[in-house]
Amino acid sequence: MRSEIIADHAKDGWRLERLTLASHSGSHVDAPLHKFAGAASLDEIPLDRWLGNAWIADLRNAKSDERFTAERLEQRLPENLNDAIVLLATGWGDRRGKTDLWLHHAPLLCRQSAQWLVERGVRGVGIDYYSVGDAETHQELLAAGIWIAEDLRFPPEVFQLKQPVQFWCLPINLKGHSGAFCRPVIVA
Repeated sequence: MRSEIIADHAKDGWRLERLTLASHSGSHVDAPLHKFAGAASLDEIPLDRWLGNAWIADLRNAKSDERFTAERLEQRLPENLNDAIVLLATGWGDRRGKTDLWLHHAPLLCRQSAQWLVERGVRGVGIDYYSVGDAETHQELLAAGIWIAEDLRFPPEVFQLKQPVQFWCLPINLKGHSGAFCRPVIVA
């Protein structure tokens, strides 16, 4: 991401910046169009689908290169996930850095787990890493119309909240786009 000031009129009380970044930068969401031509873009997903009850799966004890199985998720999540948002707190977001470990060995969701979430009717899946999983994992979720939020951050106090929590993940409304940065919020 690059940011530059393009106008600074401090004496008049205003300033203007230009941002140059990819739409899948920082905390962002993926719409089905991200992996499937002709699928729903951001603006085609109703606004109310981007917020709702969310369950935080505390997976902070995850190991490098771990692929979360359906069994592992089943231990951390309630039985009824219909129309819920599932947030995967791996702890990896707190390790952010340009290291080989962080860039290439994070714990991720596997395709089998994505199928498990699809079968339970979730509306969205989020993770505290720049990717929820490999291409097949993305495809499994997005083909079912499940949006993905990536590069989230879970402050320690969220693990003390009663679940489900209310989660808002409103992307910038870019017409025809496959993804956009967003401001993810847990409302306590």
